[in-house]
Amino acid sequence: MPLQKLQFRPGLNKDQTSYTNEGGWSECNKIRFRSGYPQKIGGWLRYGLYTIVGTCRQVFNWITTGSDNYLAMGTSRKLYIDAGQTLYDITPIRATFTSPTTNNCFTTVNLSKTVTVTIAGHGALDGDYVTFSGVVGPIGGIPQTEFNAEFIIAYVSNNSFTITTTTAATSSASGGGSAITAAFQINIGNDGGVAGYGWGAGTWGTVAWGFGSATPVYTPQRDWFLQNFDDDLVANIRDGAIYYWQYSGGVGVRATLLSATTINSIPPADVPTQATQVLVSQNDKHLLCFGATPYGGGTFDPLLIRWATQDQPNVWTPVDTNSAGFLRVSRGSAIVCAIATRQEILVYTEGTLNSLQFLGTTDVFGLQELSDNISILSPRAVVTVNNTAYWMGHDKFYAYGGRVETLPCTLINYVFQDLNYDQADQIISGTNEGWNEVWWFYPTAGSNVNNAYVIYNHLEKVWYYGTINRTAWSDSSLREYPQAITATYFTGSFSNSITLNVSAVSTGILQVGSVITGTGVATGTKITDLGTGTGGIGTYTVNISQLVVQTTMTADSVIYNHEQGTNDNTTAMTSYITSGDFDLVDGDQFILTKRIIPDLSFTGSTATLPAVTMYIKPRNFPGNAYSNTESQQVIETSVDVFTEQIFMRARARQMAIQIESTDLNVQWQLGSPRLDGRPDGRR
Repeated sequence: MPLQKLQFRPGLNKDQTSYTNEGGWSECNKIRFRSGYPQKIGGWLRYGLYTIVGTCRQVFNWITTGSDNYLAMGTSRKLYIDAGQTLYDITPIRATFTSPTTNNCFTTVNLSKTVTVTIAGHGALDGDYVTFSGVVGPIGGIPQTEFNAEFIIAYVSNNSFTITTTTAATSSASGGGSAITAAFQINIGNDGGVAGYGWGAGTWGTVAWGFGSATPVYTPQRDWFLQNFDDDLVANIRDGAIYYWQYSGGVGVRATLLSATTINSIPPADVPTQATQVLVSQNDKHLLCFGATPYGGGTFDPLLIRWATQDQPNVWTPVDTNSAGFLRVSRGSAIVCAIATRQEILVYTEGTLNSLQFLGTTDVFGLQELSDNISILSPRAVVTVNNTAYWMGHDKFYAYGGRVETLPCTLINYVFQDLNYDQADQIISGTNEGWNEVWWFYPTAGSNVNNAYVIYNHLEKVWYYGTINRTAWSDSSLREYPQAITATYFTGSFSNSITLNVSAVSTGILQVGSVITGTGVATGTKITDLGTGTGGIGTYTVNISQLVVQTTMTADSVIYNHEQGTNDNTTAMTSYITSGDFDLVDGDQFILTKRIIPDLSFTGSTATLPAVTMYIKPRNFPGNAYSNTESQQVIETSVDVFTEQIFMRARARQMAIQIESTDLNVQWQLGSPRLDGRPDGRR
């Protein structure tokens, strides 16, 4: 019998059984398709030596007229700008307190690093950030340099809170002087969505004081929306305030409330105090709010669209002499998100899709409903490619390129039957245009964080999937590589000491300065020194002694350049693909195999002798497990650049093939292997 060429359809199909999927691929991780053939995806390397405090949900890249290549990042705790791999904190200040409110506000306790700060009406929350200046000391033996710094706030009451210093006090004392300035940053948000019944979960005053909420109250994660207005940055917290960072002030200046910002010597006017999302219509230079407080003030309207006058993002008063205005989406309960395409802005509610277009008339913008029977899972579940929008709905994928269509998908059951809908807001999407791909990162049913991805190749119209933790993604033509951000997720414990014991790290990097959070972890816990750990498993010294049993913890986020190298940062990446079963004469006869001639390319590898592992998996019936009996043993063999043929012996009614790589610096692409086999009877 002549050699049988093993050719498989491109893409993965998990909505059919392995046997029905004969001639296709049924399982994979960290692979992609190019020209119909599978290959390992590109690796990633860490960008910058810094870490980012909090969980990042939005990253935005732009270049200024001064050729500054900026990357803005909004996290659950901070707002940052990266410039040349240097990180700048531009988090807005919520409130500033000075003398006499701050006079001698510090109180130390002998032998303790915990300092109580008394400032009436400070408005801070547990975990907020405050920066002190003008402190004179020492206070209780703690030098004044330790007080003139940024701190994480803990143990909050209406008029006081605590901070943790590096040096323990040598006496109990109060002081600090009468020239202290305390600058409180905006309140922090949640890393993920939180539902609760406990005291304080509901709106104050809705039930008797001291009672928990009767129904679960959902507190959403902290989401940012970021856009550039010329050289400047516009940022808003989802369903929150709008902030503005002015390029002219430099990266050392923080963002400020848009409603308090003078731009081009023009003071602000009627700026919305709350917005679901801001977006800049770049063609006509209007700043828009989707979901906003109405003109003249009043209750927040989640269906209201407002826009500032042209070229002036802080003037929102509609008059005859400017182009500011507003209109309202007619159907739905709330705007979920909006995204700009080449000719229109697509506006999504929970059940409708609308088109907002610049008219250039006195009406300025016009709104048209496109579809009333769609869904969208999160504000970041939509992305545009070549003027086509792709998004993830509640139980399917959609595309809009002039009309709304259901996107055919061979992974529907695989994705939507294993998805944590309670954390659906975490879902993000992005493009990888070098490979014609649209990515969605999502949390599986057993995870509270994004731990999986699904990819649609819009050129070859195929799907594939895998596992990676990512919370934000940017594929900008202004940077050499696509960039993604992930928080550091790990398993750790404290044994009533300042030693953090890390037993496993699923993603990210631990380093000095990393802020640690988790169930039972003291607010403000930071790594101050390395022990046996150097970024991963091991021990670390922190600033607060505590007792915490082993649990899942979160640390600061890191940025990765994707499609750089072939590894998972500096460790090996496991990549594999498994075919559906193939047979002879619909399985009516056994196959007796003698050898296989591999067809693999290792172009792009930097290993001295790159290799993959090839598995041949025989079995007699679809219900059988792949066995290890003498005649049906799973065959495992290494294939490298010098492998010409592999001699083997296997007899079964059907077989599958798997290619896997687990070594550093290996890149591979599979071609069309040939199998030497013949019919060998029916029993």
